[in-house]
Order: sequence, then structure tokens, then C-alpha cells
Amino acid sequence: MLRTAILALLACLLAACGQPDQGEGGRSDDTNPLLWEIARADGPDAGKVEGWLLGTIHALPDDARWRNYDTDRVISEADILAVEVADLGDGRALASAFLPLAMSAGQPPLVARVAPDKRERLTELVGKTRYRLDDFGKIESWGAALILAQAVKSGADPANGVDRALIRDFGRRQVVELEGARAQFEAFDSLSEDAQRAMLAAIVEESNSPLETRMRPLELYLAGDEEGLEQLSREGMLQNAEIRSTLLTRRNADWLPKIETLLADERRPLIAVGAAHMIGDDGLVALLRAGGYRVTRLN
Repeated sequence: MLRTAILALLACLLAACGQPDQGEGGRSDDTNPLLWEIARADGPDAGKVEGWLLGTIHALPDDARWRNYDTDRVISEADILAVEVADLGDGRALASAFLPLAMSAGQPPLVARVAPDKRERLTELVGKTRYRLDDFGKIESWGAALILAQAVKSGADPANGVDRALIRDFGRRQVVELEGARAQFEAFDSLSEDAQRAMLAAIVEESNSPLETRMRPLELYLAGDEEGLEQLSREGMLQNAEIRSTLLTRRNADWLPKIETLLADERRPLIAVGAAHMIGDDGLVALLRAGGYRVTRLN
């Protein structure tokens, strides 16, 4: 499955590129969400529930069901929602965060940034966007990768993702963001050119894989398969140490103090971020456990 999960992993990692909107039909008692309860492991408050973690995905198929009884209960009981990006519905704000970072004049031709055997497919992908090849002379390679990713059919639609549904469900309750759109795009912008081109090549290669192969990561997510998602998070472009550190490890470490501050409050937060941030030795579950919390999967 090498390099076949790029789009789904981007969906697990990145909130700002999609604008999800999940309807009430998203509940099923057969689903297995990536949901954890957070409590203190010791001390006078040992065992007291202080909050929850929910691994999200920012695009899903039309008929996907990601809710169950536990998610509905937690959504009802939580006092604060913490997400990566709070203003998912503000396309103008997302564009104003993306464009100044991604636009940079004097870039080499886009086809020159991939290997010769990928140039024909790259040109086909560009034809599915509102851009021309010449336009990419002003767009950095990471920006080009994200633009082209939107042109690849993965069986998932950002309109069916999780984050915006949660924001809507919280209504008048407080919603805070751990990162924001600009900081999220700054992570991509900080990658070296070699790493950016590795992303671009991975998107082009992903576009050639069968649809059923591209659906597999979404199936792992909906099944709540931590082991399968952990394996996936070490394949493809995330085998690149720089990309993995920039998109996962560093961001998790940056978020941890903010999460601990939320957990110290009397109000109980639901921390809902991309599923890839939850799993593995450098994921938020492991980091919180190392910090003295008891983190228990609820299903």
C-alpha cells in the first residue's frame, strides 16, 4: 500500500483544505470511532474524567457513518471543543492564509519538478483544476501538491467530514483552535524543496491507483483500526523523516501544552483533530499518557 494513502492521510492531517458538513445521518451503533476518555492517573483526582480525544477525518464518502452512542454522549457532555482550525466555513479566510505562503514568483516549470515518467499524468491532473500549467510558475511545490490533491477522486467528499459537524453541534458552546489555518499552511511552507517535491510526486502517483485502493484508508478510519492507521502513517510520503516530523511530530508537540491547559480547566474539552495525530509513539494519546494522564479508548 506504499504511497496509496496520501490523500486519506492528508484528510486525516489537514483541516484547512476542506469544508466538511456532516448531517444527522452520520450515526450508527456499528461504527467504531477513534474516541478516548482522558482522566488523571493518580493523585486526589485520580480517575476523574477531564476531557476526551476524538480522531477526525476531514473528508468522507456520502454514506459514511462515524457517530455512535459514545460520540453522541461525549458531544453532549463536553463543555469546549478544540479543533485544528475553527473557521472551516470561511473560504475567503482560508484563501488569505494559503495564497501569501504558497505564491512565490520565479518557480521552475511544474513538470520539471517531477520525474519524467510522472509528467504526463501531472499535466492531466492540472487539466482537472482551474489552473493552467503556466500558473504554477508562481506557486510553490507544496501548494501545487495540495491543489492537485483536490483534483484526485478518493471516494471522499470534504462536505461529509467530521470537524464542521462537531462545530455545528457545539452551537453556543466555546470552540477554540489549536493551530489555525495560517500555522497549518506554514508547516507545509517550512518544508525543504526536496520534501515538497516528494509530496508532489506522491500526489501524482496516488492519482494512478485504483479507487478501491484509495478507499482502504477511509475504511480503516471508519473501522477504528489503530494498528492499520499507524502502519499507514509510516508509508508513502510519511516515510520521509522531514515530512513526518513537520506534519505530525512537531505539531503534536506544539499542541500538547495547549491541550494540557484545557484539561486543567474545570470545563471539560473534546479535543478533535486528525486521526493521524492520535496514534503511534509520538501521537497525542501516547504523549498524554507520558504526561500523567490515563487515556482509555471508549470502544
